[in-house]
Amino acid sequence: MECKEALPLLHEYLDGSLDGADSVRLKEHLLVCADCRRRLQQFEKVEALVHSWTAPAVPEGLTERVMQALPPVKRRNAFYRYIRKHPAASVAAIFALVMLSTFVSTWNDDRELLVKGADLQSVVIKGDTVYVPAGRKVAGDLTIENGKLQVDGEVEGNVTVIDGSVHYASTAHISGQITQIDQAFGWLWYKMNTWFSQVSDAK
Repeated sequence: MECKEALPLLHEYLDGSLDGADSVRLKEHLLVCADCRRRLQQFEKVEALVHSWTAPAVPEGLTERVMQALPPVKRRNAFYRYIRKHPAASVAAIFALVMLSTFVSTWNDDRELLVKGADLQSVVIKGDTVYVPAGRKVAGDLTIENGKLQVDGEVEGNVTVIDGSVHYASTAHISGQITQIDQAFGWLWYKMNTWFSQVSDAK
């Protein structure tokens, strides 16, 4: 037997899986080959070291101390989790918030008197008051922003007063509805309706 044949048999011998005939042949070879005897002794030492080695004992309570030393896990609040799951709804909410703040700031800043209507020839403006004199008639809707409306004549349509007041005499006649908008929400609702009607008219 040559050394290259003996080497795999050495591993089987150490594992205890070498059968009788090969075991006899290996023993005969070991009697005459000093190199293979040295190799077998080295394998036996390594195997003995592996079997004698045991894992070091873990000190009691080490796991708990390590877990306590770790930084706490930051828990995300429900709002943050909702934003992560529904990005489109989050963008829409932010857009609505920006639009609302823009409208409210515009409502607070916009103090200029504004008069709108299809027929303004019969209207008289003095300071922050819009007059519809007795004997005169406004054909169509009339909208006043940031001012007062005094009606002594006729308005054939709706009257809307935003951030102002309406006064009418006993001789006055208004054929449509009178709407007063004094709060930011009502003003916002009016502006949004106006904007939507302008967009739908443009289509």
